[in-house]
Amino acid sequence: MKIAVLIPCLNEEEAIPKVVSDFAAQLPGADIYVYDNGSTDRTIEVARAAGAFVSSEPRRGKGNVVRRMFADVEADIYVLVDGDDTYDASAAPAMIGKLRDENLDMVVGIRDHENDDRAYRAGHQAGNAVFNKFLGVVFEKTFTDIFSGYRTFSRRFVKTFPCLSRGFEIEMEMSIHSISARLPVAEMVTTYSKRPEGSHSKLNTYRDGMRILLTMIHLFRHISPFKFYSGIAAVLAFLSLSLGLPVVVEWLQTGLVPKLPTALLAASVGIISCISFAIGIILNSVSRGHMEMRRLEYLHFSSPGVCSSQCREGKQS
Repeated sequence: MKIAVLIPCLNEEEAIPKVVSDFAAQLPGADIYVYDNGSTDRTIEVARAAGAFVSSEPRRGKGNVVRRMFADVEADIYVLVDGDDTYDASAAPAMIGKLRDENLDMVVGIRDHENDDRAYRAGHQAGNAVFNKFLGVVFEKTFTDIFSGYRTFSRRFVKTFPCLSRGFEIEMEMSIHSISARLPVAEMVTTYSKRPEGSHSKLNTYRDGMRILLTMIHLFRHISPFKFYSGIAAVLAFLSLSLGLPVVVEWLQTGLVPKLPTALLAASVGIISCISFAIGIILNSVSRGHMEMRRLEYLHFSSPGVCSSQCREGKQS
């Protein structure tokens, strides 16, 4: 089977040679691709010297780089890993084996930092936990580590994943895509280490956290429009009743409507609530049609298990 290791990076001169050499040692025969995102140091030179295929994506943002890699690279199984040397290359064969043997479309490496508390900042841990819980509430399923940058994919996942994100919200989009499309996925615990000296995180906690939250809300509206708009309709209906019920009671008692502006506001909010509910019904039908088309496209590709069987049969013949 053809395996491709995809490494997006920005200013990782210190770390990228070791990342390339480690994955080359653990996955002999795999093609290793480093996609630079506008580095100002010697990342490109040292990655090429380490033996990687090097390309560039000028548009800044991890999502833009991943979209380019998924479009350019052809393989049966893909390994996506950050270029900061924080993930354990020795876990890659087991992750690939799990993907192949269980006919999965994605295996997520859960970051285990118990041996090095400096590797994973407490604020990021808390944010990850909050988003994991929120994802479970919104989509009724979640992952242990939705922001892990270490994943293996089948070809059918990569070639049917829309990849609309521009930045670090890409991991969130991958997770939500697998949930909405009901793809077979799994998780595996992997060692997570601190960055080497000279390597710095490009994640902006507050800015990227807000972008991740907005991405989740946008995808929720796109994937489950009935839940999204019916929730808005329920809130507006409650507000309409709260405003209008006292007016109706007063009218029944006195036959007068002294609070006419309140009555008009309550009626307007009620109408908007009904419209929101209708929008949810209509867009749900549209979303279902899109999901069916994506599912049919997904079925055009063979599973990793089928590819592996074909490879074994070819060797035997």
